This record gives sequence, C-alpha cells and structure tokens, in this order.
Amino acid sequence: MSYPQYPNQQQQQAPSYQTGGEPPLWAPYYGATLPIAVKRFFKKYATFSGRASRSEYWWWTLVASVVAIVLNVIAGAGGSAGATVAANGTAVPGPGFVVGGILGLLWFLAVIVPSLALLVRRLHDVNISGWLVLIILVPFLGALALFVISILPSNPAGQRFDQPAGY
Repeated sequence: MSYPQYPNQQQQQAPSYQTGGEPPLWAPYYGATLPIAVKRFFKKYATFSGRASRSEYWWWTLVASVVAIVLNVIAGAGGSAGATVAANGTAVPGPGFVVGGILGLLWFLAVIVPSLALLVRRLHDVNISGWLVLIILVPFLGALALFVISILPSNPAGQRFDQPAGY
C-alpha cells in the first residue's frame, strides 16, 4: 500500500505486517484467525501492556469456552457413571467426577492469568485503563459492563498503551 505522493516528499510504504506478514507481538493483530489468536495468547502469557484486537480476544474466548464445556461434559459424564445414593438420600457422584474436576481446575489455573492479561490488553485497545478490569468484582453488572466494553471497536487513541521497545 502506498500513500499519495506530494512534491518534495519521499514515497512511504506500509509496514511489512500490513502487507501480508504478522504484526510484532507488541502490536494488536486486527483480523487474526483462530490459530493465530491462540498462538499469540500463549506467547503473551502474562503481558498486561499493549493492546489486543477484537478478533484476538473473541477467538480466544471461543476456544476457552469450548474447552470449559468439554471439561464440564467429561466431569458430568464421569460423575453419572458409577454414581450412587448415600443412606441419607443424597447423590454421590462417580469417580470420573473427580477426574473431570481436577482437569477443570488445572485448566482454570493455567489460563486465569493470561485471560486477565488479554482482557486488560483489550481494554487498552478501546483506550480504557486496564484497571477497569476490577469492575468484574461488581456482581452481574460488572461482567455485563466488561462484555459491552469488549465489543466496542478499537480506538486509535489506545496507541498510548503500546510499548514497541519492550519486545
């Protein structure tokens, strides 16, 4: 992509990542595909600075949701297989419930920090301080507010959160 040419001005070229390459990790990747979004999620594991595009955020949210659903199905199926009823009438889940629960806990512990980092970077892309992530502590309304904010389009003023020298 070239820009208009004016007298006494050299021709400027778009950065290489805008013409087909992948942007550097410090920059948001607008139009990221699912595999690229997941790869960037794990490469920027605990990076709270910089920005994340909507596609990076929502592809990861889809992957995390699918994995959580699969783990819940495993725990539910494992809990129903071999389930018994105690003498006092309460249901006792089968041994597969423990396996599913442990897998779910491990998944949660593995992705909680990078998921928060990704959400903070998404807030930065909308030009909002990452500290607003603490609004999640407000029951129901906090999660709703973060959902609405994460849907907002990118704001060019969010470039103030970029730190190109950091990578």
